[in-house]
Amino acid sequence: MIDCFGLNDRVILKKKHACGANEWRIIRTGCDIKIKCLKCSRIVMLDRQEFIKSAKKIIVEEQKEE
Repeated sequence: MIDCFGLNDRVILKKKHACGANEWRIIRTGCDIKIKCLKCSRIVMLDRQEFIKSAKKIIVEEQKEE
């Protein structure tokens, strides 16, 4: 089960988007998860359980220290 994700992490979903891409970026977390397609920039909001079920792999972004 995939449940360790945060803002700006890249996610590969099991199903492809209509544009043909399956790579997304997380732009909002909480009760619902908002993700943005990295190819066509479409934004989709999913229920947390639905997101966890459809996520295949999460690529964690390195946090920049300022």
